Amino acid sequence: MLRVLMFLVPLALSVYAFIDCISTKDEDVRHMPKPLWAILVLVFPLAGSLSWLIAGKKRHPAGTPGSGGSAGSPWSRGGGQQWVAPDDNPEFLKSLRDEDGDEDKKGRGEDPKGD
Repeated sequence: MLRVLMFLVPLALSVYAFIDCISTKDEDVRHMPKPLWAILVLVFPLAGSLSWLIAGKKRHPAGTPGSGGSAGSPWSRGGGQQWVAPDDNPEFLKSLRDEDGDEDKKGRGEDPKGD
């Protein structure tokens, strides 16, 4: 079992690092061009993978604009650092009330904008 793990762990690390490398945006790659990082990960699987994970990519804290987090989304409040459920989000609830009011007016034949 240990022999299998000694083979599978570096292989999984290399596959993860290679996929992470090729899917990273060019502006988030540090120190070397992205193709050179990919070659390094393929030629030196263990050292290249660890180097990529430690030094090759700019890391963004969770919730910041570059991280794919929820900063600035309508589902967050408190500076974009915390996710808020839709039923606790006052902006979302207000948008539902606005939509319901427009549909009621349309159903009664009234102008939804109040004109």
